[in-house]
Amino acid sequence: MKKNIFSIALAATMLAFGSCTDVLDVDPRQSLTVDQALADVNGFNGIALTMYGRLRNFGYYGQTMMIAPEVLADNVLMIANTGRYIGEEVNQDRAHMQIWNTAIWSAINDANIILGGVDAVPGAEATKNRLKGEAHFVRALTHFDFARIYGYEPNREVNGFNLSTIVRTTPTLAFSDADLRTRSNIVQVYEQIEADLLAAIDLLPPVAMGSGAGVYRATRGAAQALLARVYLYWGRNDRAAALATQAMATVGLTENGTGLIEPADYRAAFNSFPNPESIFEIEIRQVDWSTVDGVNNSMSSLTSNAFPNAQFIASASRELIASMEEGDARMAAWEPTTRAGFAGPVFASNKWRGAKGEFLENLPILRGSELFLIRAEARQKLGDNAGARADLNALRSKRNLPAVDAGLTGNALFEAILQEKRVEFAMEGHRFFDLKRNGLAIRKHRGLPPVPFNDYRILSFLPQAQIQLNPDLVQNPGY
Repeated sequence: MKKNIFSIALAATMLAFGSCTDVLDVDPRQSLTVDQALADVNGFNGIALTMYGRLRNFGYYGQTMMIAPEVLADNVLMIANTGRYIGEEVNQDRAHMQIWNTAIWSAINDANIILGGVDAVPGAEATKNRLKGEAHFVRALTHFDFARIYGYEPNREVNGFNLSTIVRTTPTLAFSDADLRTRSNIVQVYEQIEADLLAAIDLLPPVAMGSGAGVYRATRGAAQALLARVYLYWGRNDRAAALATQAMATVGLTENGTGLIEPADYRAAFNSFPNPESIFEIEIRQVDWSTVDGVNNSMSSLTSNAFPNAQFIASASRELIASMEEGDARMAAWEPTTRAGFAGPVFASNKWRGAKGEFLENLPILRGSELFLIRAEARQKLGDNAGARADLNALRSKRNLPAVDAGLTGNALFEAILQEKRVEFAMEGHRFFDLKRNGLAIRKHRGLPPVPFNDYRILSFLPQAQIQLNPDLVQNPGY
């Protein structure tokens, strides 16, 4: 049926969580009815596990959201032509992040199923609240990612175009329930994301940064950190600074950076599980992959030569390496090497080395260091140059770098913060978005022309099949 375009039927959800968790002692899994599967809180916990599992999809955080924003800007040099990311590196027409036809809609529906039904079943109230908080968090994260790929940020609209993504907040329990909707405007989407994260903060427990399996699910600190990021994108800098401060206290960070990893441990942190700085981390286990997923699609295979059969198609750009300061502990994240068929030195990532097994590792999505950079940028934009410098220096002290010049202010300070984030989060999916959300041209490397902010290629395109199916779905300008 054509109405399955969002892949959000409950039947698919039930089959998926029946195969990945043992919380339900009912056989066969394929014969579960909705009433059986959702008879108590354990059934909804199974839905939550499936919801988290969708985040590691290779079309989402498993690969695309981590590497594509780096390739689209100036952090990644493609060193082999396998047909992947070649167009993105030169910003070709329709070579962009494309997550519309992925499992993300199913993750949103999982969240809506939990929110729509968990209160009505037997189970501990604390467990129900946690599940609802997790659902609010994932629904906010997924809508936010759609919004920043397919729309502008509030007050950054080009030629008045203000459409964002479709918002879904009610569950679809059967194919017959699926409907075709219009895109909401940017502010409507951000207001929904804000509401979800505020609800999540109230419902979720506090968990210390890097504290074992606790960061593999949403926590209060994760919701606060994500909301701080959202407010920064939104231009609500006072709120971004306030939420970053709250998140620091929740996860165990002090004003001077105590709690962040020490300089000598930067590389090792990405080969520890969880990462000691993780506030929210996607766990990937061997059973979550088929036998070829690692070599074909993992961040490890694409960005590192740690294993002989790695693809190793993406290197740090030479401009990124050249921009790093002498003594920076983050140089340990890069391994100078060579690549057959590519002239000159290249740099393999030491962040993604498959330390859990061949090509296998977790993916930190929210890290403590981001909170200092969110607050630094928010403070700089509010005119608090001293506070911005203090946050920047707190992070730099943990990366073996000296304090920035005490007189650094204005745009020079803003660029210093942007550069710090470029280096800190290289290969973690921030660079393109940090330029876009500030209304800047997308900076490029190796002499490629920048992409002006008013160029249509700033936004991704909606798949043509969806446009043809849904007459109310408006395509982005230029496509």
